[in-house]
Amino acid sequence: MLWPTAEFGIFPDWLTVIFWIIDVGIRILLLGIVPGGRRPAVAMAWLLIIFFLPLPGLILFLLLGSFRLGGQRRSRQKAVNDALGQATAHLQLPNDAGMAPRYVVSAARLTRNLTSFPMLDGNAFEYLTDYRASMQRMAADIDRAQDYVHLIFYILADDPKDRQGYSSVVLEALERAHARGVTVRILFDHIGSMRVKGYRQLRRRLDAAGLEYNLAMPVLPWRGKYQRPDLRNHRKILIVDGLVGYTGSQNLVEPGYKRASSHAIGREWVDLMSRITGPVVASLDVVFVTDWFAETGDELEGRFREPDLAELEVDDGSIAQVIPSGPGFSNENNLRVFNHLFYSARERLVVVSPYLVPDDSMLYALTTAAQRGVDVELFVCRKADQFMVHHAQQSYYDALLKAGIRIFRYPDPNVLHAKLFTVDNDVAVFGSSNMDMRSFSLNMEVSVLTVGSEMVEALQPVIEDYRAVSEELTLAEWQGRPRAQRWVDNVFRLTSALQ
Repeated sequence: MLWPTAEFGIFPDWLTVIFWIIDVGIRILLLGIVPGGRRPAVAMAWLLIIFFLPLPGLILFLLLGSFRLGGQRRSRQKAVNDALGQATAHLQLPNDAGMAPRYVVSAARLTRNLTSFPMLDGNAFEYLTDYRASMQRMAADIDRAQDYVHLIFYILADDPKDRQGYSSVVLEALERAHARGVTVRILFDHIGSMRVKGYRQLRRRLDAAGLEYNLAMPVLPWRGKYQRPDLRNHRKILIVDGLVGYTGSQNLVEPGYKRASSHAIGREWVDLMSRITGPVVASLDVVFVTDWFAETGDELEGRFREPDLAELEVDDGSIAQVIPSGPGFSNENNLRVFNHLFYSARERLVVVSPYLVPDDSMLYALTTAAQRGVDVELFVCRKADQFMVHHAQQSYYDALLKAGIRIFRYPDPNVLHAKLFTVDNDVAVFGSSNMDMRSFSLNMEVSVLTVGSEMVEALQPVIEDYRAVSEELTLAEWQGRPRAQRWVDNVFRLTSALQ
């Protein structure tokens, strides 16, 4: 297929020939370039775009084709990983991990080899599902801060005047902490936060309060700060004095995301956060320090709390391991660990994700688990808030249902935004990572792997709350959907590798 301009007789023959040569040349050239270092599915998606739209496809590929960060960012990430590996080389797996199934020990070693983060004992977790109460707990802990507060969120936004009492309470607590001499460091994703109404007013408020903040993953080419514009920092972390940490799926924005369309239909985001104490808080703090270093060049060495040896040797609590992932790493850490755990399930696997657009490896891991007799349950949104992702996700339901997987759809207009899964009665994982290629390759994410039946049981009430309001989708019902819907789903499946 030639460009339309080459098909009309409005140009001289010589110019038409040039268009034709460029058209064919782009396709042939990129045929040998695009597949290099990319998954076959990703390469095929790019080649499909380029086949139909050679010149626009080339421009898009140059803008979005690489999901690796710049050399400076990668070198800073590697420097932190190497330093962390050396600092924790003496730490062994917690004793209780040796009592867990062998695959748990294997997952811990895999994570450590990929990220340098060790598995640590002596932690405590409290799960928070009330959107407003979660932010109030964060504010209360910030008000008790004596040394420093570290905060990084994909979206940071002040409350609208008619919906107060959410992120505003956290911002007010940060302002009070700074006023009494506590060091406050804030990171928020540039594009993620900029897209929310009131972004400029937020920055003016932070400036007026004298709070130290930086943009994460900024797209500011006129300032020499540029990377693929859809590479984002999707993490949600709050650290208070290195003693208390929060992480999960909730952004610092009111539950309707300041969208008039959401408010009009009563749509709110349903999230899960965890309040954490124990040595694993230091791991979360290292994730923040790494991001701060990547954005500012300031290493913060000696300016954040590190647990002493006595704390690391405590075994009264829960075992946990932080899994950072994203384009700053050479491997897709979360995808590898998640798949390993899915393949290890023996009895039950429960996955909660608003965006479930698996690559082939995860699709096989899920369906294989079900086909060998594991009870696999997926909790997803009945109607996702993102049109393309919604239809791409639905294109996988047929294969999932045929494999024997049970799919529960959380009712709209709300968005089930929590991200978690449990494996048998052994492992529970939660954090910011969805089950799609964006979270595996394009977003900087953070997840927490916890070990033990008590950790799985602690999440059961959360899962049962989701189940109580969700409807189960049957294969017969799904196969009876309109053909037009199937066509749309299949079209957007082609883009799933690029979303």
